[in-house]
Amino acid sequence: MNMQVQQQAAPEFEVSAWFNAPQPVSLASLRGKVAAVYAFQMLCPGCVSHGIPQAKAIRQLFAQDEVAVLGLHTVFEHHDAMNERALAAFIHEYRIGFPVGVDQPSEHGPVPRTMARYQMRGTPTLLLFDRAGVLRHSLFGAAEDMQVGALIGRLLAEAPPAAGCDSVGCLLP
Repeated sequence: MNMQVQQQAAPEFEVSAWFNAPQPVSLASLRGKVAAVYAFQMLCPGCVSHGIPQAKAIRQLFAQDEVAVLGLHTVFEHHDAMNERALAAFIHEYRIGFPVGVDQPSEHGPVPRTMARYQMRGTPTLLLFDRAGVLRHSLFGAAEDMQVGALIGRLLAEAPPAAGCDSVGCLLP
């Protein structure tokens, strides 16, 4: 497992479709919460055995008004097999209840846009954002549950961002 710590404004996801969400989900809409975003592929063994179960556990263990869990289907291989119809069946069969976005394909190669924008090395990748929407951790591979829980706990213990407006949006006090 490789962990990277960053302190930068996070770019929005480029998503072509959302599942389990009544409307598109943006990072701006998650401000005020810690966000755990799992980049996965449904044909990735590590995603199926570790990433998806860990995402489901985080959603179950942490209050949803404090920690948002999202999936990001980042297909960079077997594009024909991993289409939106197959993803809908996968989400149903694996009983994934959190929102899942489909990373926008790139015109320049097999790596989708958000995956490239965030310089992900593969799947599964866990992106952890603080309450201000700043990407704080990018973990590639099978991250240990205790480590992920500790990182989320630290982000939750930080003071929430001050209410007010910026170029992204306005926070409630």
